Amino acid sequence: MDILQILLDLFTGYGYLAVFLVLLVCGFGVPIPEDITLVAGGIISGLGYTNVHWMFVVGMAGVLVGDGIMFFAGRIFGHQVLRFRPIAKVMTPSRFEAVQEKFAKDGNWGLFVARFLPGLRSPIFLTAGLTRRIPYWRFLLLDGFAALISVPIWVYLGYLGASNRDWLMAMVHRGQTGILIVLAILALVLALVWWRKRRTAQQQSS
Repeated sequence: MDILQILLDLFTGYGYLAVFLVLLVCGFGVPIPEDITLVAGGIISGLGYTNVHWMFVVGMAGVLVGDGIMFFAGRIFGHQVLRFRPIAKVMTPSRFEAVQEKFAKDGNWGLFVARFLPGLRSPIFLTAGLTRRIPYWRFLLLDGFAALISVPIWVYLGYLGASNRDWLMAMVHRGQTGILIVLAILALVLALVWWRKRRTAQQQSS
């Protein structure tokens, strides 16, 4: 039985609460695909078990609360949190070093992009709290803006494809690729804007 069917069976029986709790677990770095979880929530809405708009709200709450817990775990416990066995499995010394380098290099942009990077999402959020360089309001703003892109895509896609599973899974794969393409284009645009501002500043100072 695949992960989607397992989630559908669980969500059909326990509804919004199950979706919320699974998304929390996803936020802790457990290898359950967040996108498939949200799609499953949309599917049960499409089948009439839940309301799709409330499912979107529950999805947003689940991902933001899960991400916030990781942020505050780093903020409150500092480096001691890395000794906690479940977190130590996710945040190995080599991964922690790599995430620190990425965080120092990309800053706010790295927090935004992290929502779309399942393998690095939890370590980056944990590091954001641990380093104390980012206030919570900014973390919530960046993470929330990214979630407003990803969560409705998956929930409403599941809702629309509830009765056509083959079409749905094909669209899920396309959606994953499409999001990465959009992020790449956005990064290119931001880099171009930064380069033009820097060039203008240099011309004005010379």
